[in-house]
Amino acid sequence: MTGAGAGPLSLAELERCAVRRGLLLRIQRRRQLGIWALRVGVARSRPEQAPQLLGELKGWALPAASGLHLDTLRVQGRAHRVGVLIWAATFAWALEETPCRRAQLLAIHDEEVQHCRLVRYFERLGFQPVQTVGAGLLDWPQRLLWGGAGLRMAGDCQEGLRRCSALLVEASAR
Repeated sequence: MTGAGAGPLSLAELERCAVRRGLLLRIQRRRQLGIWALRVGVARSRPEQAPQLLGELKGWALPAASGLHLDTLRVQGRAHRVGVLIWAATFAWALEETPCRRAQLLAIHDEEVQHCRLVRYFERLGFQPVQTVGAGLLDWPQRLLWGGAGLRMAGDCQEGLRRCSALLVEASAR
């Protein structure tokens, strides 16, 4: 694996990192009418059984610098650094295969404590608040696009990949 000072990991390096940990990293992407649909999954390989899905992220991308739109992240159980691996792969994919350089997401606001946790988590990945999406009439277009109310955040893919790569390199050194 690339050393801690060597910079962000590539998608190929992330796939090798996953294999060393007994994990499968898969990226499904489709492109229709200029829009990419994206699904990044991490699973644990099991002998003579189907792989066990540990986490996945879904989103889509437009062919624009700020076109990466991240919708859903789910991580099962307490698998160490699975979320970080998913984020790193998402950022690496965007940088290597699309013109996207910035990503957007919504820190959903269903419940106050969980919302605050999400915001802190996304800020650690390099995302910054952009706009509160509320329940007002003017918020309806954003709510339809994002699927709910919350804090819309944006982040630099290169910075997110750098942060995730550092965490993965640190974890592999232990």
